[in-house]
Amino acid sequence: MLVFASQIVYHMNCVSYELILNSLLIMVHDPTFARKLKVLSDGTRLAVMELLMKKPSHVGPLVEALGVEQSLLSHHLKVLREAGLVVANRDGKSVLYSLAPEVKAKSGKAINLGDCQLLFKPGQHPHR
Repeated sequence: MLVFASQIVYHMNCVSYELILNSLLIMVHDPTFARKLKVLSDGTRLAVMELLMKKPSHVGPLVEALGVEQSLLSHHLKVLREAGLVVANRDGKSVLYSLAPEVKAKSGKAINLGDCQLLFKPGQHPHR
């Protein structure tokens, strides 16, 4: 798969997420890369990733921060888990969600997808 872009900007409800690619032309050898991009094309999933970038969380605080129904959020968390972007760990009777170790970027402001990083711009997100 070839990706021809240097920057993709995603807009949703006055929210901007930038997908910064490492080069203008990326030869994607990992077939899961395209799937991860597809999973992250949903604004709610991007917002979940951004919140989990700051700290692990249970479902309740995520529901409150995002203003979505718990059933919808559970669906999005399942999709993120299946894509290998989020991990779920038992915490007593509840589940604690966090970013998968391989997607955590060193800067703390981006998500590492291997061939690119998803950079979150500060101050542009309604759930803050």
